[in-house]
Amino acid sequence: MQIYLPIAELPVDVLLVIGMSLAVGFVSGLFGIGGGFLMTPLLIFIGVPTAVAVASEAPQIAASAFTGALAYWRRRAIDLKLAGVLLAGGVAGTGLGVWFFNAMRAAGQLEVVIAVSYVVLLGAIGGIMLTESLKALLKTKPAAPARRVGGRSLIDRLPLKLRFKQSMIYVSAIPLVGLGVFVGFVGAVLGIGGGFLLVPVLVYVFRVPTAVVVGTSLAQILITMLAATVLHATVNASVDVVLATLLMLGGSIGAQFGVRAGQKLRGEQLRLLLALLLLAVGARFLVELVAEPAEPFSVSTTGRPK
Repeated sequence: MQIYLPIAELPVDVLLVIGMSLAVGFVSGLFGIGGGFLMTPLLIFIGVPTAVAVASEAPQIAASAFTGALAYWRRRAIDLKLAGVLLAGGVAGTGLGVWFFNAMRAAGQLEVVIAVSYVVLLGAIGGIMLTESLKALLKTKPAAPARRVGGRSLIDRLPLKLRFKQSMIYVSAIPLVGLGVFVGFVGAVLGIGGGFLLVPVLVYVFRVPTAVVVGTSLAQILITMLAATVLHATVNASVDVVLATLLMLGGSIGAQFGVRAGQKLRGEQLRLLLALLLLAVGARFLVELVAEPAEPFSVSTTGRPK
């Protein structure tokens, strides 16, 4: 069953798009991430112009994040104070990301920037998570993450410290706001929620418990992706409402099943599965770059197929 996408200017199979969004929504709820790192490449690979794929994925990420965050809210597994601090930087980073997106699009370098960014980010984060999760799983007795002692690192010496009771951490707001800016920027440029960046940093750097990280990540993703949707729609006019609706329909349903499945897995197992998924998507983009180094994706600077 085909349906025409007015902004992307091409027909797509409705069942294929909904099926992909269901799967990505499941992944979103399972790992506490937006799922855009998976959905945006899938849309590009089936022929949707890069600019339209990035912009139209933002509302789907927001929809998946909303349903996932709602489930974690009911379980009281969201640190609202931590999410608020992250959002202070996330919204600003989203605005910067949309500006950079427009600059690269006007320069005709958007597709290359996105492809290289996916390879570098997914490869680096996936490799680190894979190493750590394998070490944790191979231990005969899982050890609790060591808490930092004040004064032993640069982060501990920063001012403006806040206590986050639910996350059981006492840390400066400065690196958290900076993290929010970075995640918001990357999310707006690549059409991703940024959860695959946010979750490991909060777990490994700030030592936030995995159970709290997932819900808090989804809450932060929800607001930043709503901001990205508004900005892409008003500034770029590249949000395809028909495509976004199909993606939101499947993503919202899939996220609910993902949250339930995630409750049955240990933190180390979740991180291992996420690491493998990140590496797989990064490898797929690397294949595209190697196969067509001069022009990885045949899309014009206007976001329409050549």
